[in-house]
Amino acid sequence: MINYHTHWPEQYRMGQTGWDIGYVSPPIRYYLDQLEDKQLRILIPGAGKGWEVAYAHQSGFEQVHYLDIASDAALHFKTICPGFDEAKIFIGDFFAHKGSYDILIEQTFFSSVPPSMRMAYAEHAAKLLHPGAKLVGLLFNHHFNHTGPPFGGTIEEYKQLFAPFFHIISCETAYNSIKPRNGRELFIIFERK
Repeated sequence: MINYHTHWPEQYRMGQTGWDIGYVSPPIRYYLDQLEDKQLRILIPGAGKGWEVAYAHQSGFEQVHYLDIASDAALHFKTICPGFDEAKIFIGDFFAHKGSYDILIEQTFFSSVPPSMRMAYAEHAAKLLHPGAKLVGLLFNHHFNHTGPPFGGTIEEYKQLFAPFFHIISCETAYNSIKPRNGRELFIIFERK
């Protein structure tokens, strides 16, 4: 099993970031484009090179926050989004992060967490969101034929995992995924209980 705390910083140091598509994921972009309240407090954990954070910031969201465990990833983010408020860049462990947010955006971070840590993810995501706040984003809708990461799953598994903490508003196949992930991603909206 991978060591979550050392694996990802090492991947960035070695330039092995094959999961990075190089731009904001279309389902996330579309969701952000529908939000009118630019004061929403948004956290994007496992933000990596920061495409979603940069897009949200450039779209006028004033309270978007970047979080990643890899300092090299954050350095890249700073190059694509110069002038971003340093106080909203967190380099550290999601599971130790503290704060209160209106939306937590999930884009490949959950799939990077070993399955043994998934319950801790669901519980901590709920702690970071106030009641009525949302966990929104993408989860893989299949299991991979390797030991991971990424780690996949199914709708049934996700609903069972998140149900203690969230109302399942939506958990459906994303219709606007990138071509290599077409039909293999779920777009989720989970509302904090």
